[in-house]
Amino acid sequence: MPVWMKGRMARGSRSISSALKKSIATEARYELARRYYADYVQLVHAGRWKRARHLDLVCRELENIMSGTTKRLMIFMPPRHGKSMTVTETFPSFFLGKYPEKRVIEISYSGELAQQFGKKNRDKVEEYGPLLFGHSTSNVQATKTNWNIDNGTGGMISVGIGGSITGYGADLLVVDDPIKNRGEAESLTYRDKLWDEYQSTVSTRLHAGGAVIIILTRWHEDDLAARLLNPEYGKVEDWKIISLPAICEDPDTDPLGRTFGEALWPAGGYNEAWAAQQKETVGTYAWSSLYMQTPTPSSGGMFKRNWWKRWRVLPSGLFDFIQSWDCTFKDKDVSDYVVGQVWARKGADRYLVDQVRGRMTFTETLNAMRDLSAKWPQTSRKLVEDKANGTAVIDVLKREIPGIIPVEPFGGKVARAHATTAVAEAGNVYIPAAEIATWVGDFVEEMAAFPSGAHDDQVDCYSQANAYYNDNAFSLMGLVT
Repeated sequence: MPVWMKGRMARGSRSISSALKKSIATEARYELARRYYADYVQLVHAGRWKRARHLDLVCRELENIMSGTTKRLMIFMPPRHGKSMTVTETFPSFFLGKYPEKRVIEISYSGELAQQFGKKNRDKVEEYGPLLFGHSTSNVQATKTNWNIDNGTGGMISVGIGGSITGYGADLLVVDDPIKNRGEAESLTYRDKLWDEYQSTVSTRLHAGGAVIIILTRWHEDDLAARLLNPEYGKVEDWKIISLPAICEDPDTDPLGRTFGEALWPAGGYNEAWAAQQKETVGTYAWSSLYMQTPTPSSGGMFKRNWWKRWRVLPSGLFDFIQSWDCTFKDKDVSDYVVGQVWARKGADRYLVDQVRGRMTFTETLNAMRDLSAKWPQTSRKLVEDKANGTAVIDVLKREIPGIIPVEPFGGKVARAHATTAVAEAGNVYIPAAEIATWVGDFVEEMAAFPSGAHDDQVDCYSQANAYYNDNAFSLMGLVT
């Protein structure tokens, strides 16, 4: 055989081998997409969907919907973190690919948005259904919002809130952000309308054994999710809840096992620096609800937002400077905070002058008290709750820092806080303006959320300090003077 022919055949073999490898790789991607939902999402979005641990978690939970392990699923995520692309735009097409005889109903806040979701799922079935599952969509009476599978009895209908779904049933019901904006969220009339629509119309369309997925950005503490989880509104079903705040505040309950302060999606551009800027931009109230999934009443609960007066320059004539401390009994890597506040008064008015707050070790707590005492030497008394680490703090520092007073509270936190509401309601409590203290927004939100909020350390310090100023509350606080 001539040398030139041998070379050509060798090159041909390499070419065939390369093509075969490419074909095998392509089929492998298809096979993975048939089996695993995350691989399916990655394939059908052609690189626009990026793998991330929070999205992988959502994909695994959706596979539990497929298997029947989970029947009721709530997903809470911040805006722009991939929830609609991962779930509403894509999951119905995978579900119908696997089960062409099933029916899907998708509900959104508007018919226009629902139409977009319906079309995107239909397009995926048409493009990838024949390759992956052996079927496509039927052209019979098909629209963007109402279409069927060609060789099955299943299909999808997508409508806005209040849209007609009479005559349709669902094996899978997907509700994606039924509230459009803050105005709708704050409207009790709209929330009641949404609840009535869900109870009397939407939920009645579900077939026996069907599954429900509710995807929310938490606009309001009285939203659809809250009512579904509140026994006052009826029997609470067995909901699996995936709550993913933009920044981890509680490592003990975080679904991803994040550390405190860790962002949800740094690789997507939503890192800790972005979070700090976004919080400043939208305000603490919106940040708590939209990004942290912890909505609080707009008017506040026990402590109303409009009660607090603001100071930009401390007035002259302040006296009776005190510190108030709440010391955690855990280490810095868990959810509890250490808080130290400086208060002063002038006549009937009380002024929150300064605050330190953070997750601290015992040693860091000692140093924080030393630093605050050096910064405010005029604080004649340091009120320290005599429990947990507070007792040890008192023992270590009582001969080093003058004026440490053990506080032995009794009664519940709510009762102690309630004893100090009157002075705030009367407009006698002044806190720093936002431009003076970056932490003041968190203070207001924690006070507003109490007693239902995730944290109450700032509330405890407030109650302790203002009980000291309020002779009628001394017995409640068990103050030793």
